[in-house]
Amino acid sequence: MFRSLREANFPKLFPNFGIGEGIAKPDRFPKPVRFLEVIFLKVYIKKGVNKTVDASHFDALRQYLGQHIIGQHHLINSMLIGLLSDGHILVEGMPGLAKTTAVKSLAGAIEGKFHRIQFTPDLLPADLIGTDIYQHERGEFEFRAGPLFHNVLLADEINRAPPKVQSALLEAMGERQITVGQHTYQLPELFMVLATQNPVEHEGTYTLPEAQLDRFLLYVRVDYPTREEELSILNLMETQLHNADKLSESSPPLTPEIRQNELLKVDDKESVNISLSKASSQNVQLSETNSHTIAQKSSSYHLTQEDVLEARKAVMQVYLDPKLKEYIVDIVQASRTSAQFDRDLERWQRFGASPRASIAMARCARALAWLQGEKYVSPEQIQSVVPDILRHRILLSFEAEAEGITPDDFIYRLLQVVAIP
Repeated sequence: MFRSLREANFPKLFPNFGIGEGIAKPDRFPKPVRFLEVIFLKVYIKKGVNKTVDASHFDALRQYLGQHIIGQHHLINSMLIGLLSDGHILVEGMPGLAKTTAVKSLAGAIEGKFHRIQFTPDLLPADLIGTDIYQHERGEFEFRAGPLFHNVLLADEINRAPPKVQSALLEAMGERQITVGQHTYQLPELFMVLATQNPVEHEGTYTLPEAQLDRFLLYVRVDYPTREEELSILNLMETQLHNADKLSESSPPLTPEIRQNELLKVDDKESVNISLSKASSQNVQLSETNSHTIAQKSSSYHLTQEDVLEARKAVMQVYLDPKLKEYIVDIVQASRTSAQFDRDLERWQRFGASPRASIAMARCARALAWLQGEKYVSPEQIQSVVPDILRHRILLSFEAEAEGITPDDFIYRLLQVVAIP
């Protein structure tokens, strides 16, 4: 500890503390001085020694994700923007387009707890938020937290669950808390929902309500890969299978005795955390039966929660000109009152976007500028994030649907008629 003090220029700041050459011993200092050392170390290391998180860290994360997800560059960028903007993402695409793989790869590179939920018609709200369990020994009810108390939540095929289950996500996604009975429980500071849905298979599915769609920061559509990208997917799969065969040949078969011994040797820092953790203030027990703690060993690149939170603070420091703020508001206003901008938009428009869209544009544009190494937001960066933000917040008229107009067509026309400052 005292060597760290010397390296941290402690003698220059406090020369009377007697730390010179060599390692000082604690008994050389009176107790008040040793107490001050500890306080200084905590403050100094927290503010001055920690690494600075910049866009290069997320460039490395983008490269890591690109090694696991071939061709889906827009999806990767959208996930990074959503992570930096503290928002949730809805991913829509045909089966087999690596939607689930993308989310799991992102969760594998972030420190925190990850949980995957397969939404089905028989799912219940308590399966998401948790429930009160009666403890006979103590004669009282105790809350057992559900999967929503994890840091990264994958809601796979979210449109297969009935509305009462989907509504269980509203409070969690909007207010970062869960209310059960008369008690309210706060969710982790790093909390992100990434949901997937199939755009063509509508039998046995339930359309997401507008109130829930509005809580998704981005609505990302995933398309088929190109010929070259699909060839790369085949090569990647062959490489993974080849490496798996090599690993299985070099490893002895796991007998029940070996398996039991290995479980007893598992280290806490590299193991799956299956213990029940209690929140000190809320007495919340979090079941880890089907979840795992993302360890640094599980991925080639690792971001801690502190890294993500510091990056979010840096994103908010990106300059957004007041004229560009007016441009954002004009875009959202035009989605509601289209008559003053274009007659076709007036015919196509039924309901426009809420103020959440304006907030989302400002945050996502800042995140995109920060990822690109810019210190200010440009109109092009705002236009880049508009489609994913407005796509699920606009309701088209029956006349527009009859003419084959899609939300993307509406948004493209919207960006053409709203003037850039």
